[in-house]
Amino acid sequence: MIIGLDMMGGDFAPRAAVEGIHLYFSETTSPATLLLTGDEAQINPLLQEFNIPADKVKVVHTTQVIDMHEHPTKALKEKQQSSIAVGFHLLATGKSDAFISAGNTGAMLVGAMYSIKAIEGVQRPTISTLLPKDNGKTGILLDVGINADCKPEHLNQFAILGSLYAQHILGIDKPRVGLVNIGEEEGKGNILAQSTYPLLKENTAINFTGNVEGRDIFLDKADVMVCEGFTGNVILKLAESFYEITHGKGIQHEYLDRFNFENYGGTPVLGVAKPVIIGHGISHAKAFSNMIRLAEKMIASDLLSKMKASFESKEQ
Repeated sequence: MIIGLDMMGGDFAPRAAVEGIHLYFSETTSPATLLLTGDEAQINPLLQEFNIPADKVKVVHTTQVIDMHEHPTKALKEKQQSSIAVGFHLLATGKSDAFISAGNTGAMLVGAMYSIKAIEGVQRPTISTLLPKDNGKTGILLDVGINADCKPEHLNQFAILGSLYAQHILGIDKPRVGLVNIGEEEGKGNILAQSTYPLLKENTAINFTGNVEGRDIFLDKADVMVCEGFTGNVILKLAESFYEITHGKGIQHEYLDRFNFENYGGTPVLGVAKPVIIGHGISHAKAFSNMIRLAEKMIASDLLSKMKASFESKEQ
């Protein structure tokens, strides 16, 4: 198992990434081999400082960095020796089994779509977020940002991708799928919601249980909740603010602590052919360590093959 990691992406690169690698190795008995892309003049002294085992990491030197605010497509085209571009090349050519970055989100999405490409049959790859439930369980919400406008068939596919992720990564048997809506009754909502409901209801690949309202998002009413990326991103940012506000006010509670994104690391791009994980720009050691663990789990569970098989069967 070889996991690629962009060492130059994120506000605290490359130190935070090396600290994350150190944490990962300290907590793992049989770690994966890490393929690190970035400036070796900056990375190697940090690897020595944190006593990272030389036999478990390999640095692939790159001379360029895609900054956070650069235009994604233009930057990838013009900076082919950047840590992100080289990382995707290593993944596309089979030299790594997954790729992680906390760098430019747009560049990661463009790289995932065009270097790795979507699984055949998937119309729109998606990104999700994990939602902490009030009873200790965890749900998944998708899309949360890359598909602001969607058609009903896109949400229907998100439900399949989310269900497979919930089953094989979160360990939820027969995950319940809910459609984010403004009422429980069938026929409620805008044109998108009204048109999506019958598709989900007829989809035998999922366990659809009906509509979920805003008040249900953090309750144990559904395991997988689907919506277009505009609504999903609003919910995601609202959820992130819970932790920021309560943390800033010194309010301590184990439930509120679960809203800290560092606990989840990053989000995978679901629907592309190989594991690609995008981290928050402000990721610290814990987030990097958890992103590596997530990549490990996606590879070990063979999630991508299961997703491919699911869409192959729908095509027939």
